[in-house]
Amino acid sequence: MSSHLAGKRICLTGGAGFLGRRVADKLRQQGCENIFVVRKSEYDLIKGEDVERLYRDAKPEVIIHLAAVVGGIGANRENPGRFFYENMIMGVQLIEGARRFGIEKFVQIGTICAYPKFTPVPFKEDDLWMGYPEETNAPYGIAKKALLVQCQSYREQYGLNAIYLLPVNLYGPGDNFNPNSSHVIPALIKKCVEAVESGRDSIEVWGTGTATREFLYVDDAAEAIVLATERYDKPEPMNLGSGYEISIKELVQLIANAADFQGRIVWNTSKPDGQPRRCLDVSRAEREINFTAKVNLEEGIKKTVDWYLEQSRGRIVEAGTA
Repeated sequence: MSSHLAGKRICLTGGAGFLGRRVADKLRQQGCENIFVVRKSEYDLIKGEDVERLYRDAKPEVIIHLAAVVGGIGANRENPGRFFYENMIMGVQLIEGARRFGIEKFVQIGTICAYPKFTPVPFKEDDLWMGYPEETNAPYGIAKKALLVQCQSYREQYGLNAIYLLPVNLYGPGDNFNPNSSHVIPALIKKCVEAVESGRDSIEVWGTGTATREFLYVDDAAEAIVLATERYDKPEPMNLGSGYEISIKELVQLIANAADFQGRIVWNTSKPDGQPRRCLDVSRAEREINFTAKVNLEEGIKKTVDWYLEQSRGRIVEAGTA
């Protein structure tokens, strides 16, 4: 990383979260010492007055906007209005604040859910507007996609250097394992580990297993975001992914093996599969910021399962000694 970013005042929304902690660590490793981590307890970004106060307190030169209200298929189906409003309003106010306060660079993190339901595989950034997103997460995806339009229009009218990144599904140690809001990998790890611990001989998984997904290890995602913050200054959105596609059925087996679960997989076909396929064209990131994912899925799943087992055993020991 060149020295000019290391000397900047960098504001990191969501900086205490799953991805944000990794991004902050990557920035520090590159010599960035002036990092302002935004916590919801101090700044509620849904409130305009808090966004205003944030800009006045932090006086940032660069903003990386990671904060989001997210969840899996179930959470999206239960909270479509909340997911639309809160993600939209946070981004809209922050980008407008970046314009008014003369921010040098704004990095908006988008979502793979913004792509149309039947996007040709691999997903190319130019295909974002070819159709409507998959219905279960469309409100979230459209809210995030609208922020791309805001970034591009503010660049055109006001000269704001705003970039838009599209990371694929993330996973890794420290992920959200709450069954009410977790994504597919932590949800499956939790099911498999708890089945082994309780002696159950089966687990239930939503859908048919035929849908495909692509995943990016969280440390790789953090590296890509820092690289883009340093090197990318164009209006076109950029995919961040591994370029590796796997079916949910294969993913379940991979996680079951890592968790040593040898029971039956029961597919609840009354539940939705979500988007039929997801796999990104990652050539723009390779070309523009020289990014390729380092951690393959099998290795990343093992690291995540091992971390979760350590946490689970720690909870058991703590309960036993209480």
